Amino acid sequence: MDPLESTFRDIVELSPFPVYVCTGDDMIITVANSATLKAWDRDSSVIGKPFFDALPELEDQPFLGYLQSVYRTGKPFYSGSERVDLLVGGKLQTFYYKFTYQPIHNTDGKVYGVAAYNTDVTELERAKQSVEESEMALYNLVRQAPVGICIIRAGDLMIEVVNDSYLELVGRQRKHLENRTIWDAIPEAAASYAPVMNNVITTGEAFIAKEAELTLMRNGKPEVVFVDFVYEPVRHFDGNINAVMVIAIDVTDKVIARRNIEDAEERGRLAIEAAEIGTFDLDLLTQVMVPSGRFNKIFGFNSPVSRGRLIDTIYHEDLTLRDKAHEEAIKTGRLFYEARITHPDGSIHWIRTQAKVYYDSDDRAVRMLGTVLDITEFKRLQQQKDDFISVASHELKTPMTSLKASIQILDKLIKTNGDTGKVAQFIDKANISLNKMQHLIESLLNVSKINAGQLALNKTRFKAGEMIAEGCEHITLSGNHDLIINGDTGLEIYADRSKIEQVIINLVNNAVKYAPESHRIIIDVTCRAKTVKISVQDFGEGIAYDKIPHLFERYYRVDSTGLQYSGLGLGLYISAEIVERHGGKIGVNSQAGKGSIFWFTLPVTE
Repeated sequence: MDPLESTFRDIVELSPFPVYVCTGDDMIITVANSATLKAWDRDSSVIGKPFFDALPELEDQPFLGYLQSVYRTGKPFYSGSERVDLLVGGKLQTFYYKFTYQPIHNTDGKVYGVAAYNTDVTELERAKQSVEESEMALYNLVRQAPVGICIIRAGDLMIEVVNDSYLELVGRQRKHLENRTIWDAIPEAAASYAPVMNNVITTGEAFIAKEAELTLMRNGKPEVVFVDFVYEPVRHFDGNINAVMVIAIDVTDKVIARRNIEDAEERGRLAIEAAEIGTFDLDLLTQVMVPSGRFNKIFGFNSPVSRGRLIDTIYHEDLTLRDKAHEEAIKTGRLFYEARITHPDGSIHWIRTQAKVYYDSDDRAVRMLGTVLDITEFKRLQQQKDDFISVASHELKTPMTSLKASIQILDKLIKTNGDTGKVAQFIDKANISLNKMQHLIESLLNVSKINAGQLALNKTRFKAGEMIAEGCEHITLSGNHDLIINGDTGLEIYADRSKIEQVIINLVNNAVKYAPESHRIIIDVTCRAKTVKISVQDFGEGIAYDKIPHLFERYYRVDSTGLQYSGLGLGLYISAEIVERHGGKIGVNSQAGKGSIFWFTLPVTE
């Protein structure tokens, strides 16, 4: 062995980070240090094997493509945090790595292999995801909270989040606060409270103000208001203070009411009614709850009832959701769920419940303070939207189908009676337009069914090759594309034939639409131990990396060279839903300028 190569291998072996080398067109693993073998949960027998033979679980993941791209282009590839699903301990487990793929050149300057340097960032990524989830939960809580909340970035005092209640409190429109510093937005409060906020950021100690008297420019006019507010420091997961949360309640009415005892009760009643929010205080140790009057009315009662009676009003199908939300609240300190309830008169209503859990010095949950809001009207409007899509689709489909049938019959009559001239030509065009209309309406119907959870499957046994050939007949007859069907075409599949055919048609139509200059389309059927994989390959411009994660989202449409294609952007979304309802997976392997392979798998049943 060459001394230089031996030294290289020694350095690689001693590296605490996974390092391996693949060579040749087949990406043969020629070097893999101990850290790599440990990460892969493999032994040294993988050395000398092609990459996919050593790690078959990576077949539907993009890493071989990255390696081959570096090998063929000679350009290094640097990743961000990438998800990797590896078979470790006999189970497919998810990890996250940052890696660098560097080309290896021989003495003639030709690339003969690729060196891969990997860093395990799994724990960091999971911590980041946890933080992002917490931030999203916080954002939702802020947005929906009935009190004024404003979150201010500590470094430059820029306003990051502000809810409608806070806008109402300070008498500003959203555009006057967003993307501005807090004291630019509310300069009249800067003299008194800018030093206070700076002290909170410096010391990390919260500031609490009760009935603070402020003169605010509300809607362009100076007004004296009384506000209860808190400057609460928000710490990043690393312990640093990265924001200040301002929680503010306008208590002007309460202060004035206290000064004028005669009006106190009336003012309090009006404030509660205006909010239309029920509140509750639950002792988690005794399970004794103190609800507000509005809380009882939201549940359909005119007077307090036992907590058990309130739980009995929860719609039976939503009880599990409610119980799980309470279990999570004990762990996270936050309660949130939406559920249906049944009033004593039998009517169904929707509620949204939010609460905060308080703990004693032993970290034991002892109290829960929360709110309940009746969101029945909001849910009704949502249902109306879904119903409109469904009804409109059905109403349009009936006359369209009749018209199409009539045109087709007329087309046949004309063609059997000699030269039809331009009449047949226009009939063909009408049929094409009607087919497009039918496709759009079917897409809307499918989305409506998916949203309602009513995308039923009618499974039968059929041969994959026959289904593909029949579904793609329109492409074959057009004569513009060479459609090649490879693999186990005689394989029998147990699935909903019409819906799987819809997936195939959509993928093939996309290949035609998005790769117009590619006249060759390859469909491959591969049988595995427990799944069948069907792929559609085109040789067009391919898809950029940054667009791939969004392809299967509803209404997402890929553009090419700045041009937007027609359609609703529902095809891949519906295809993904169909495949997932079958228990399969769907994905794409693509590289800009190199074409695309869309694939999906279905479980094989005996």
